[in-house]
Amino acid sequence: MLERFLPESLFPRKLQPATDRRMRLAQARAEEALVRTHVENALMFVDALAEELPFDRAIDTYIREMTVPEPLASVVVTRVLVVLGRELLPTAREEKADDVRPRLRLSDASDGKQGQIRRA
Repeated sequence: MLERFLPESLFPRKLQPATDRRMRLAQARAEEALVRTHVENALMFVDALAEELPFDRAIDTYIREMTVPEPLASVVVTRVLVVLGRELLPTAREEKADDVRPRLRLSDASDGKQGQIRRA
């Protein structure tokens, strides 16, 4: 009886491929923004508690108090440690992998031109 009121054509279970790709890209950007925000806040937390706690305990406290779930917590901890490591142990040369890789034109990829993706 419920099928009569909510036919499958009104609420399709599967998204069109182009819509699914755009949704995945938007989701990835949102997740990256969330990680970046947690990293910035955790660094401020470490800085604020520098006199009372060592940095590793401050990071653990931030993760616990903010109830950051796994696997997000591992990503945040790793990125915070990378930033702190750069400040404490600068390398002889900074890697610039982003400058070497060509940029992907996402508008071409989202138009369904698979196999024809051009790189700038």
